[in-house]
Amino acid sequence: MNVLEIKKSVGVLEKARTQNDVTTLRETLTQLKTGVKATEKLLRETKVGVAVNKLRGHEDSQVANLVKELVKNWKDSVSAEKRARKSESTGSSTTTTTKKEEVITSQVKDEQAIAKNITSSNSTKPLAPRTMSGDGVKPNIQDPSRSRSIGAIYGAVALETTLPSEEILKVCVDIEEAVFEKYQLTDNYRNQLRALIMGIKNKNNTQLRNNILNRSIKAEELAIMKSKDLAPPTLQKEFKQLHEKNLFDAQGAVEKRAVTDRFVCGKCKQREVSYYQMQTRSADEPLTTFCTCEKCGNRWKFC
Repeated sequence: MNVLEIKKSVGVLEKARTQNDVTTLRETLTQLKTGVKATEKLLRETKVGVAVNKLRGHEDSQVANLVKELVKNWKDSVSAEKRARKSESTGSSTTTTTKKEEVITSQVKDEQAIAKNITSSNSTKPLAPRTMSGDGVKPNIQDPSRSRSIGAIYGAVALETTLPSEEILKVCVDIEEAVFEKYQLTDNYRNQLRALIMGIKNKNNTQLRNNILNRSIKAEELAIMKSKDLAPPTLQKEFKQLHEKNLFDAQGAVEKRAVTDRFVCGKCKQREVSYYQMQTRSADEPLTTFCTCEKCGNRWKFC
């Protein structure tokens, strides 16, 4: 498939995703799987990786599996391309042939691993982690502490994505700037970044990472989000259930009251009185009766 055909497929994917047309999604993803030979330039130019990533958490299992295969295949192809390019640019004339053989061998191993992953329906092996240095990018910032923070965010956000490194870096820079503007270089700055990175790196938080990369969640929102807000949906549900249970357990016991007309309120002279009894003195003494007038709220007790 050429660039125009891929861009057309991206438009079809977006429309089918909006309309939840599962059949079209399956057909288009299958065409991309067989017709696209991924390169970093091609992915950056067509934005096909962004469109495919949006379907990672799709409810249809076949669509979700096709997306995972595409992401894995494209990630491996781009990595192999970078290794080959780096080898060609740094190798001397006497070692060029040897290094090319190493690249070819690595590509063969990658292809074998991809084939094994496709044929094994139960395979859940994660993608190799991405880093700023590994992707060859660096933030344009002088403060080494802030630069390390951006690198940590990059490593968390870049899990399971084939997006170009420049796009990922821009997202990470925006997040760090938002946190820095709110807290400066204080303990709150470090604590917020730590909570963000731990939440984003959670292996069950694929949807959160996708939302960050496609900017469904803004950097300013992430700067104030708490750990519980960054947790995966299943864990958030558990938090909610635990909170409700704790509230229930914290409620004090309420006395069982009975309403009778046997007692007369000394204040309003009405006979609608609720009462309950408790042992307030020694066991051989009679119970104490506590009365409340349901009309005026007057209270009294007697033994």
